[in-house]
Amino acid sequence: MSKQDGSSGISGALLNFVERVGNMLPDPTVLFIGGAVVVVLLSALGSALDWSVEKPISKPMLVDVLNPETGEPIEIMTSSVQGRVQKLDMQQVKDDEGNPLRDEDGEILMQPKLSKVQSAQVNPETGGLLVEPDTETIKVNSLLSRDGFYWAVHTMVENFTGFHPLGVVLVAMLGIGVAEKTGCIGAFLKALMLITPGKLLTPAMVFIGITSSMAADAGYVILPPIAAALYKAVGRSPLVGLAAVFAGVSAGFSANFFLTSLDPLLQGLSQEAAQIIDPTYTVSPACNWYFMIASTFLLTFVGWAVTAWFVEPRYAKKAPEEGGPSPLTDEDQAVRRISPGEARGLTAAVAATLLGVLVVLALILIPGAPLYTGEDDESARWVASIVPLLAILFLIPGITYGIVEGTVTANTNTKSLDAGLAKMMAQTMADMGPYIVLAFFAAQFIAYFNHTNLGLMLAIKGGEALAAASLPPWALLAVFILVVMAGNLFIGSASAKYAFFAPVFVPMFMADGVNISPELTQVAYRVGDSVTNIISPLNPYVIIILVFMQKYVPKAGIGTLVSLMLPYAFIFWIIWTIMLITWVILGIDLGPGGPLEYTSPAG
Repeated sequence: MSKQDGSSGISGALLNFVERVGNMLPDPTVLFIGGAVVVVLLSALGSALDWSVEKPISKPMLVDVLNPETGEPIEIMTSSVQGRVQKLDMQQVKDDEGNPLRDEDGEILMQPKLSKVQSAQVNPETGGLLVEPDTETIKVNSLLSRDGFYWAVHTMVENFTGFHPLGVVLVAMLGIGVAEKTGCIGAFLKALMLITPGKLLTPAMVFIGITSSMAADAGYVILPPIAAALYKAVGRSPLVGLAAVFAGVSAGFSANFFLTSLDPLLQGLSQEAAQIIDPTYTVSPACNWYFMIASTFLLTFVGWAVTAWFVEPRYAKKAPEEGGPSPLTDEDQAVRRISPGEARGLTAAVAATLLGVLVVLALILIPGAPLYTGEDDESARWVASIVPLLAILFLIPGITYGIVEGTVTANTNTKSLDAGLAKMMAQTMADMGPYIVLAFFAAQFIAYFNHTNLGLMLAIKGGEALAAASLPPWALLAVFILVVMAGNLFIGSASAKYAFFAPVFVPMFMADGVNISPELTQVAYRVGDSVTNIISPLNPYVIIILVFMQKYVPKAGIGTLVSLMLPYAFIFWIIWTIMLITWVILGIDLGPGGPLEYTSPAG
């Protein structure tokens, strides 16, 4: 390849450098183990050096309770030992040498004292309590102390089983895994592409690629070879089709019309991080939904424009061996057809899915139904139940397709439907093995970070620095997107990266003076994480895409792939960031339960 083709030169050299640096990093699991060790050592150091910060808090405004007959404050005589009455400002009983006297149990005696009875003031307009600012001293809890080491050991199982993203991801994947392994998802995506008119093939490729994230990573493997074959079958460059769909699948991974398994995964990490600052804070799995729907439209048109203006003109006049158009073959013609068995399976799956959706809508919309949100409900019931609903709505078409096509038993080498389904679910959980291992160590790292107070202290200090910088929220978000984009080149897993970023940036952005909501931090992360997926050497699917490319261009290398995908990464980053900034300026909610600003309970 010549330099002007982008297969070598600056782009190839830059990616080779990034690949070498990225390969020097250990597995994400090892990164979390190392992170936990660092937290343990820092906690011991911070405790020894008596690190502390002042956490801004709010306390109820108290007023004296008056005697209705005299109008004087009511006072009571109080007497207690230390630890039983701590808020009455009791004086210690001391001996002649000034040492506190102790009772038979060794507890310090307190001097009886008249204390005024007080109660919290209520805001007559809102019915809530009136509060006033105060501070609380936060210190480091050492994990190398006697109590700290015991805590780390005896909570290890609890840290893992209580790790919020673990359960929701595994439940969602039970349904998605069955739909994928029966062949339902692959056939459905293939059918969508085949019914698309030729003039709309490019936007359809980008759009289908974006929406394929509802099937987790299935789109990476299924769509690129089909898209390349479809473009070749209509006399266009197969690399252009591959690039368009890969841009949608990978660079637009977070956008979708529907909630995907990524939503509850990130929601869980955001909620864990937000509770460092506010233990009562909850994050909805649907908190980014509106923004992601709008992003689906935007990225579809942007991807179409990049393909039409930059990518396809470059390959239209190239020779077939360099990725240009080539004569049609019998194999090309076969790709353009759906088999009778696939058609039967899809028809049945679509009918079953529609029936399932109608049942779910009835459960949500009919007053008194289990998922109907009444006036007394604090939040939408269907939103809180979205993960099992997603699993069920993927199970329905997956099982239906597998029964009609016979793939449940055929693909699992079993004789009965129930055994085949059980085996498919077991295979899905086996495929999730690496994630489960990663989740175990990520859970320990986050729990250590929280228990030591290092995350809270870092958030307070970082928030003070950000507040002092007086940057507007949109500028902070733009910088954060760049940080995530850079991190994506070295840490391929979206969950692994966010498990590192969330405990630091979510509380930091929630701090007083910044007040960026966890939901907004999460959506900024999704933008930064998505756009550089297509050029990240640590994206495991980049190698698969390169193999697909080499079917048409045997000499294609990593530089070829980067030169092909770099225009998408760069322009997606610019346009998507502008969209997010505009969204923030307009003050539009990101989704159901997705505010832009964080307001503390005291506020």
